[in-house]
Amino acid sequence: MPGERWILTMDLGTTGPKVGLVSTQGELLAWEKEPTRLSLLSDGGAEQDPHEWWEAIRRATHRLLEGIPEARERIVAIGCTGMWSTLVPVDREGAPLTPAILWMDARGAPEVEEMFGGFPSVAGYRLDRLILWIRLTGGVPGHSGKDSFAHLLYLRRRRPEVYRETWKFLEAKDYLNLRLTGCAAASYDSVALFWLTDNRDILRIDYHPALLRTAGVDREKLPDLRKAVEILGPLRPEAARDLDLRPGIPVIVGTPDVQAGAVGSGAVADEAPHLYLGTSSWLTCHVPFRRVDLLRNMTTLPSAIPGRYFIANEQETAGACLQVLGRLLQDPTATAPLPEPLLDALAAQAPPGSGGLLFTPWLYGERTPVEDSALRGGFFNLSLETQREHLVRAVFEGVAYNTRWLLEAVEAFLRHRVEDIRFIGGGARSAVWGQIMADVLNRTIHTVQEPQLAALRGVALLATVALGELTWAEIPERVPIAATFRPDPAHRARYDALFREFLALYRATRGIYRRLHRRRSLFV
Repeated sequence: MPGERWILTMDLGTTGPKVGLVSTQGELLAWEKEPTRLSLLSDGGAEQDPHEWWEAIRRATHRLLEGIPEARERIVAIGCTGMWSTLVPVDREGAPLTPAILWMDARGAPEVEEMFGGFPSVAGYRLDRLILWIRLTGGVPGHSGKDSFAHLLYLRRRRPEVYRETWKFLEAKDYLNLRLTGCAAASYDSVALFWLTDNRDILRIDYHPALLRTAGVDREKLPDLRKAVEILGPLRPEAARDLDLRPGIPVIVGTPDVQAGAVGSGAVADEAPHLYLGTSSWLTCHVPFRRVDLLRNMTTLPSAIPGRYFIANEQETAGACLQVLGRLLQDPTATAPLPEPLLDALAAQAPPGSGGLLFTPWLYGERTPVEDSALRGGFFNLSLETQREHLVRAVFEGVAYNTRWLLEAVEAFLRHRVEDIRFIGGGARSAVWGQIMADVLNRTIHTVQEPQLAALRGVALLATVALGELTWAEIPERVPIAATFRPDPAHRARYDALFREFLALYRATRGIYRRLHRRRSLFV
């Protein structure tokens, strides 16, 4: 439309960045994606090259702008989002000192254990430190070692030369902002998994001296803090040349992918839920209160919306389970795994309940509603009658059972039942999965338009708020619903019974997984 103003958005995911153009009305105009490599290490490490991130963003941006000559003049702001709990140590020139340590990386678990172990303890945490962290932050670093706090301690202990040389430790989107503006800053929400900020007053968040002192972390190595909806600075000339943009475009502080997806789902009202299903998964909502649930490994952390928290939880692998199955089922001579439309079609051929076949989706451990890095996935109740379509549908359903488990935890946290749930992420493109979610959860599921781009839309809406052209109350109407799935009563009893067995399977096998995990060196 003539005179329309656009936001250039960047969403750095595990499989690569997406770069998009979104109007200030929230309309997704065009987008491109570029793949990046993931390195999974034998010691529990998970890394990517930040230089490769930037090159992928550069290529995707050039491709995006090639066919839209008017874009360069219409772009009025830039917003970044990306993987959370992903640490990049940089020197004073902004150059990464190591590969980025990803949200999947568990190498810092021993450091967390050493810092929080001791007697007396509760839930595996030394009582005095548990009280300190919960009182100030609202939570505590996870035992899994996958928080940025653990990544930082890992570098300080195992790579002391890197720790000494580090100017700033940055989250992924904050590293991209540094490349764009030259400013090293974090949003209140992006720094939350450093577990070093006092979050008691949502309007006055800052690093707390007692946390820094106890953790042994130098304040000067941490970025200054800003609101997600602030303007961080102008696009610097070097970055403008790289991306073929005009310099000086305002860059907003932005927010990590969890919070950007929450905004992009349109579920910005208090306690309005949304479900994300991508490589990982979560089910969350914004809340006006601060609360922690150690038993279910959930807490409230600062959100991208000023004055609001959100419930922090995560299912470690969700869509990743389907990707692995597609690879395992492919013809050995094929160069690519089975495509998503074929997997959808196969799942639709199997009956609800997959003939009693159960799949546990814990391919890389689990975070919530239980935290257990030793858990692994698998099929249970295979028989001679099991067909390929049963395997595929069981994966869809296994992720849904885990989501139902998480839904029960969220409702216990909120202390009431939630109803309609907005659905986003790449997995939400599947109508089969949408109906399975509605049937297993026994809730109405609303898939938003272009669900795989919710984070791009969300950070664009944040930028529009930052420009003063949008209010939070107007956001839900800017996010159209593409499809609605309602529970089928005919499947209720079957899915209730299978969900009970899913929980029983966890209780029966968790000890086996822990023993195998302790002896994993025998199987390498």
